[in-house]
Amino acid sequence: MDGKVIFIGGGPGDPELLTIKALKAIKDADVIIYAGSLVNKEVLNFAKDDAEIHNSASLDLGEIIDIMDKKTNEGQIVARIHTGDPSIYGAIAEQIDNLKKRKILFEIIPGVSSLFASAAALEVELTLPEISQTVIITRPEGRTPKPRSEAISKLAKHKATMCIFLGVHMIDRVVEELLNHYPPNTPAAVVRKASWNDETIIRGKLEDIADKVKKSDIKKTAIIFVGNALKPDKISYSKLYDEKFTHEYRKGQD
Repeated sequence: MDGKVIFIGGGPGDPELLTIKALKAIKDADVIIYAGSLVNKEVLNFAKDDAEIHNSASLDLGEIIDIMDKKTNEGQIVARIHTGDPSIYGAIAEQIDNLKKRKILFEIIPGVSSLFASAAALEVELTLPEISQTVIITRPEGRTPKPRSEAISKLAKHKATMCIFLGVHMIDRVVEELLNHYPPNTPAAVVRKASWNDETIIRGKLEDIADKVKKSDIKKTAIIFVGNALKPDKISYSKLYDEKFTHEYRKGQD
């Protein structure tokens, strides 16, 4: 029987936010490789007693692929658990590239991103009619380079809802770039460890959010949000449930 690697979106933290499919895959896995610096270890409680578990925080790419190669050749199922949804900053492309070269079977199970857990914690809709219909997901440039066209200062021109990963440790620089186009009084927020027991939310405006964050203990595992959808002056209702709006499933009132 051929082995297989299953990339699993481990969700933002709360184990109850695992999908049913992810939960089943973890329970069935012979080997688990999890991103120990980010994934809530409580998700490992669902592993079977004899599962072999590896924390990838101390492994490099070659070591991870070697484990996958060896175990799948033995016909075992390897669960590779990433935080949130693996398609967003999950570093799965390089793993998949190596698996394809070695002709190792794999599949991907999507997960609940910390982006959506954070929006739930903030109790906001990121795409409000007449306020913002676009969500920009990005990160500041650090040791990982970015295309120049994707600089935060350039993306800010759209004045859409922006969700900035992996940048809270350089929030001064992030805010400086955002202020090129957003007014200083634009609503802003930072959510650390959304859905965890120690979740932290800081709210403010672009002009004061950096100072508020620096006065807290937030240094990582947080998302920066900016945009009027966070605190709109008014709520414009959607057409979908407007009693006068006719669509495929309902005739509106005249």
